[in-house]
Amino acid sequence: MTRSWWGWGEVGQAVTTEEAGALVARASALLPDHDFTPHDPPDPASLALPAPRISVPPRMQAIASTEPTDRLSHARGKAFRDVVRNLQGDVGPLPDVVVRPRDDDEVAAVLEWCSGEDVAVVPYGGGSSVVGGVEPRFDGPAVTLDLGRLDRVLEVDALSRAARVQGGVLGPHLEDQLRPHGLTLRHFPQSFEFSTLGGWLATRAGGHFATLHTHIDDLTESMRVVAPAGVTETRRLPGSGAGPSPDRLFLGSEGTLGVITEAWVRLQQRPRWRRTASVTFDSYERAVDATRAIAQSGLHPGNCRLLDPAEAFLNAGSSTSGGVLVLGFESADHPVDDAVARALAITAEHGGAATTPERGDAGAAASWRSSFIRMPYQRDAMARRSMVVETLETACTWDRFPALHAAVTAAAHEAAERVCGAAVVTCRFTHVYPDGPAPYYGVYAPGRWGSLVEQWDEVKASVSRAIVDHGGTITHHHAVGRDHRPWYDEQRPDAFAAALAAAKSVLDPAWVLNPGVLLDSDRRGRLEA
Repeated sequence: MTRSWWGWGEVGQAVTTEEAGALVARASALLPDHDFTPHDPPDPASLALPAPRISVPPRMQAIASTEPTDRLSHARGKAFRDVVRNLQGDVGPLPDVVVRPRDDDEVAAVLEWCSGEDVAVVPYGGGSSVVGGVEPRFDGPAVTLDLGRLDRVLEVDALSRAARVQGGVLGPHLEDQLRPHGLTLRHFPQSFEFSTLGGWLATRAGGHFATLHTHIDDLTESMRVVAPAGVTETRRLPGSGAGPSPDRLFLGSEGTLGVITEAWVRLQQRPRWRRTASVTFDSYERAVDATRAIAQSGLHPGNCRLLDPAEAFLNAGSSTSGGVLVLGFESADHPVDDAVARALAITAEHGGAATTPERGDAGAAASWRSSFIRMPYQRDAMARRSMVVETLETACTWDRFPALHAAVTAAAHEAAERVCGAAVVTCRFTHVYPDGPAPYYGVYAPGRWGSLVEQWDEVKASVSRAIVDHGGTITHHHAVGRDHRPWYDEQRPDAFAAALAAAKSVLDPAWVLNPGVLLDSDRRGRLEA
């Protein structure tokens, strides 16, 4: 597998000539005056990289790399602005050294060295961050700590249905190791192929299930975290009321408090029964009401994703005035026919028209799944053709959704039309809860080569402002990173920010871990955030 240094995924899975032609044809119908000339990524060898500013101690040279492509490929995540800067040969901040420890002792040794030398450390899993979480966007030297060698399932407790897993394991390799036991974590974010268990934990990633077990939090039994101050290992328990949860301190800590090297995770038997269905609506408001009714029904579908008309047309090939609800049920224990029937009865009460449910994938569900997997590759192809193509996500309570949706859509259209001249804005629910949805917005707009980053930043700022002002979270599952910091600072209580800074001062006394993420990088040793 050859990973792309500048864009998403594997080089061999990039958009084909035929696929690119179809994308351009669809976009040209909406934007006939746009220049779709493709821009090729530069050869990494042609880029003038600054020399490393630090020297690796002899005892660590066996796990360290200063190779140019290594430094480039670890410098950024996979957000639109990351891809565009790479395409344009904008080197920007780079790690001086990439280290790949082979065990906890080497992780601890790297942290000890960097703390003593006042060198920043950026923990790195699969590098799929879309919020600036792995970019060394600060002054001073930086070491990227790549956990890719910690990639094994160490122990399986079949009786409790749990496994002890190293943090650097990529999604597919994790499932490959669980398969012989007949078990699965069943956590499949869109980044599944190129993200790690440790990354999911550090960012509180959302996964496969649209209801019930929506986040990796729900699948976490205990964790082992290596910090400059020492190792924290929590106790394996199905649940506990013993004070604030130590696991909750590290879940979502984004590499600022320690390096997650292992975790016990809750597993499931592999599903034997699956049914899917697609339901179309004439009214988006009634489609939202139907989705809410299912979320509050206790049926707990694995898939319950509402696509608005624009999203349904672009990514599922369905023409409808009110949207499409994609439903999926699965079980390892019993048939799911009754659950499907009840869900379709609920949608019918709200004016939904269902396709005939089938075993496996059906109709728009199959089209949506195929498009979902290809979306990041297609985004890169359109970025090469000067299109602004990116997403924003949030969550809010049902009572606030109408106002938030109207405000976000208006802000996206206004900003994109102002800086790009035109825009298509889409919405889908990625996850739903009894008390609210997680809307995920897509923006498609014509950009100008050389100005794409600035254009997107202006759109993102406008939409983020609308999200926070209308009661949403700045992120439901993409994490905070550096890109969401201004709005995260508004969302969190001030006292909690101070408590988080105090915890960092204990766990990371030199404040070397991932500066600028969650907390400012220039407040070392203080107790203010």
